[in-house]
Amino acid sequence: MNENHKYTLRELTLYFLKLGTIGFGGPVALVGYMHRDLVENRKWISEEEYKEGLALAQLAPGPLAAQLGIYLGFVHYRILGATLIGFAFVLPSFIMVVLLGIIYKLFGGLLWIQAVFYGVGAAVVGIIALSSYKLTLKSIGKLNLESFKSKWLLWLFFILATIITYVTEQEQILLFIAAGLLYMIVKASPKWWNVSTVNSLILAPIAFWNYESTTLTKIAVFFTEAGAFVFGSGLAIVPFLHSGVVVENQWLTEQQFLDSVAVAMITPGPVVITVGFIGYLVAGFVGAVVAALATFLPCYLFTIAMAPYFKKIAKNESVKAFVEGITAAVVGALVGSVIVIAKRSIIDTPTIAIAILSIAALLYYKKIQEPYIIAIAAVLGVFIKLI
Repeated sequence: MNENHKYTLRELTLYFLKLGTIGFGGPVALVGYMHRDLVENRKWISEEEYKEGLALAQLAPGPLAAQLGIYLGFVHYRILGATLIGFAFVLPSFIMVVLLGIIYKLFGGLLWIQAVFYGVGAAVVGIIALSSYKLTLKSIGKLNLESFKSKWLLWLFFILATIITYVTEQEQILLFIAAGLLYMIVKASPKWWNVSTVNSLILAPIAFWNYESTTLTKIAVFFTEAGAFVFGSGLAIVPFLHSGVVVENQWLTEQQFLDSVAVAMITPGPVVITVGFIGYLVAGFVGAVVAALATFLPCYLFTIAMAPYFKKIAKNESVKAFVEGITAAVVGALVGSVIVIAKRSIIDTPTIAIAILSIAALLYYKKIQEPYIIAIAAVLGVFIKLI
């Protein structure tokens, strides 16, 4: 470990505690704040270290901002630093969503709360629709003929995942794995690849997913799987959560799920922290803790396992191709999930208008952040429903 670094572990932990408390704007904004504060202003982290961390966060599954934070904690303070930074970054928003969960459970049946979330739900649909569009452009390519020709296989994965998610209303993990493996084989087939290896990789998640037990165990298994298959944006977890929480296990209603996504957007820190709110609604405080730990554990383990060897891993073309294939399918599933949610949440003229206005505000007013849009939508909901 380098003893000449310019900060103490306590200082770095306090920084991430503060960022987790006041850092709004989603994963892209959060990683931007880290670069501005830690690389440019304080010079605690070098440009090279930051870029390596960002590349690792994009290559490995897990919420982008949390994973980068964990890596930056690992840079000079190894496992202890990664652990403390991970907890410091996630804890403030976890406490907030649990408190909001308590309020939601106590007052969720009141007309004014229902009116608030009537407007908020429509705004959330608009926000995640625009996010899925931007994620598509970033992860696969522009919507033009050249992109369709050069990346036709990725676009095929994207379209298949969109259609299958819309029709089945469930996340298809086997489709994601198959997309990653197929693209890896086509683009950069590794030396170890053979049929028996692929079979074992495909069969593993089947046994994992079909595990039956108590509600808390189901929560732990489900959210661990969700955390292990989310690449990039925190919103990529939406199709996993929607199909598992609403469709398969029926833990929440469609409206409660939308409210959960909204809660994540009005609180600082990683968007994925919505799992804490969902866990609380399903099984109280213990459910919130289990859901949050299960979601962030894969991200943490991947980071500390890969960080020491990342320079070598990052250059592996097979790994890059596998991640590209999975990402195309995951983004397609996000688009399919948005369509499913919109079909049930955009129910009348006012909700259509709020969703469109939310998209327009984000497109034409670049500095406006999601919490402000959701706050305005909440006021509009109350005005439409109660006044």
